[in-house]
Order: sequence, then structure tokens, then C-alpha cells
Amino acid sequence: MSDTPEHPTTKLFLLEELDDMSRTSELAQADLDALRAVADWIKTFVANPHPDLGRAGPVCPFVPGAVVRNTLWLAPERVAERSMSEIVELITGYQRLFEDAPPTDSDDATYKSFVIVFSDLTVDRAREFFGEVLDELAVPSYVQDGFVMGGFYEGNEGTSIYNASFRPFTSPVPSLLVRQAVVSDWKFFLDNEDWLIRWAGRYRDAGVQELAEELRRLPWREGRD
Repeated sequence: MSDTPEHPTTKLFLLEELDDMSRTSELAQADLDALRAVADWIKTFVANPHPDLGRAGPVCPFVPGAVVRNTLWLAPERVAERSMSEIVELITGYQRLFEDAPPTDSDDATYKSFVIVFSDLTVDRAREFFGEVLDELAVPSYVQDGFVMGGFYEGNEGTSIYNASFRPFTSPVPSLLVRQAVVSDWKFFLDNEDWLIRWAGRYRDAGVQELAEELRRLPWREGRD
């Protein structure tokens, strides 16, 4: 991964690097504290099973693999004094950086994730902030570049696919996840016709196979002779 003027790679941190003073010495304490809080949440919650999740396995099935492969990076950013157009440009810069980050052409690329941690974004502004960001970027980022993005913050009312009472998107510091789209994302889009159509347009035959495999596991044919 090469440095760029907008986003030097020194702003990207693996979870294990947050205790390395040689990597974090130039960070403001507030930014470092925010990164560490999110890293701890990822390690203790997101990467582990939870009794309310509604299925076996960790809250996010990709995170353990990403940690092992060193493909999960955190980046601190401050947005309080930035306009929405500047914030959109900032996030677009991270998307360009994501595309160049190794691995780029192997199965391991599925595990790449950036988590942009907004260290000065207040909880009471987070819902509106992420709504505006995703209104601007979510559709073109997915359709044109294959990115999936999601906001994490205290009070996020998004629920687990398998348990409508479980809310797993409540990070201790407002953060934006940027990751590569995968064929199994249909589970997130099933109740949103527009997004399901976008998913189907992206995956076509592979999407049909994915849904067929899911249907074969269901008991919808139990009554036949």
C-alpha cells in the first residue's frame, strides 16, 4: 500500500498496532483513545459469539478472519469542522486507498475492512451524520465500486438478521465500516426491494446459486410425496 497526500498509510492501524508507541506517538490522545475503544469493542464483542445473536458463530463472521490476515484497519478522523462535501471527499479517498490495499486479487481480499473512527463526532449528531453520508455514498459506492458501508454508533437501532431484538451496531465511538461486497449480503437486503435488485444486478448467476443453496437447506418441500 503506497502513501498518498490525502491519506498517508500512517493513518491506518491494525488492532495490534494501537499499543505500539512507535506507530501511535504522533496521534492526539483523544484519537488514540477512540481507536482503542473501538478496537476493544471489535475484539470483545464483534469477533465473539453472543447469546442473543440468533445463530452460531461470532457477531460478524468476517472479523476473526480479517484479524488473522491483518486486513482490518482503523483510521481516526475528525469531522466537526468539515462540510458534508468535504466528508464525502474524505470517505471517497479511503475507498480509493482500500482498492490499492493488499490483498487485491485473492480470496483474502474478501476480508479487507476499513473502520473510519470519527473521534469528535458526538452521539447526538451521529444518526443524522450517517444518514447524510449514506444518502450521498451508499448507492453509487455499491453499484459502481462494490463497496458496502455502514454506520456504527450508540443508539443505532439496526437489528440482527436472526433476532429483531438484538442491536449489534452500537460501537462506543461513531464509526463507518467500509468493506467489499460479498454474495451473502442478500440477507441484509431481503426486506429492501431496491437494495435486493442492486444485489441481483451485481451477482446474477452467482446470486441465483447462493439463494438456491439457502433454499435447499429449508424444509419447504417436506410435505411432498
